[in-house]
This record gives sequence, C-alpha cells and structure tokens, in this order.
Amino acid sequence: MIALERNVNFTGQESAVAATASSIVPTFTVPSLSLVSPVAEWAADVADPTILVADDDEGVRDLVAYKLSAAGYNAITAGDGTSALTMVHREQPDMVILDVAMPGLDGLSVCYELHSSAATAQIPVLMLSGRDRQVDIDLGLTVGADDYLVKPFSPAELIRRVRWLLLANGD
Repeated sequence: MIALERNVNFTGQESAVAATASSIVPTFTVPSLSLVSPVAEWAADVADPTILVADDDEGVRDLVAYKLSAAGYNAITAGDGTSALTMVHREQPDMVILDVAMPGLDGLSVCYELHSSAATAQIPVLMLSGRDRQVDIDLGLTVGADDYLVKPFSPAELIRRVRWLLLANGD
C-alpha cells in the first residue's frame, strides 16, 4: 500500500511524496507461549501462605485459625494428629501448628513423622502446648519442631512467631 504525504517547502509550495505503508505501520510480534509459565510461578509465589492448625480443642483451633486469617494467612484445620498428617500430604501447607496433646496420634508423633519424610521435612512446625516444663519444650524441639509456644499465649506472639518461621523458611 502506498500513501501520499504532503510536504510544504520554504516557498510555500506543496508537493506530494509517496511513502510505503510498511515504513509507517509498526509490526507486531506474537509473544512466545513460554512467557506464560513465569507468570504462573509468580502468582503462586505471591499467594497467601497456607498454615495447617491441628488441635483437639475446638476453641483454641478456631481462635488460632481466626487470628491467622486476620493476619493474611490461609488457615486450614484438623482436630487430631491422623487428620493432620493426611491434610499435610493432600494440601501441602507452608507451615504446621500442632498441639502436643491430641487423641490418637499426638503432636509430637506427627512432628516426628513430618520430619522423617523427605517430602515434608522442610515444612516448619510450631508446637502449642500447656506443658511448660523445660523437658517438654526440649522434647518438642528434639522431634523436629522449629518453635514451641506455651498455652496460654498471646495472639500477637503467635503471629510474630509464624512470620519469623515462614521468613526463616523462605516463604
């Protein structure tokens, strides 16, 4: 396609100049489909971290889940250790908060199982317990817990420790 441009010289006379359309119209290059993958990875990286809360006391479990949600985390819950292990494998949370004393599989056993498997060993674990003796805290840390918080606890302290553990784990 040829378009005509009008030029005016210093004497005020107009002249027509032919120009091809290809020199005027920019070309469009279709982006490669490989650019879609980094966007999907980025979106997954900025998603709210998912935290599994396992406690047999419904009031504590709901309070912790509520405070986590209010702080911008995605909280999922389990009422016992067996359910918690199942959910870890199904949901792949970024962190796990475990009560020490739960019926069936207790929090110490769940923590040990998580850290015994290569697939779940990197997930940070925060133990919650009413047991405040140093021997109990040491046992929790020995089986693989990354932190141990004694009940009753301040919700602000809980959130501070969750943030610290997620940052330390790179989430």
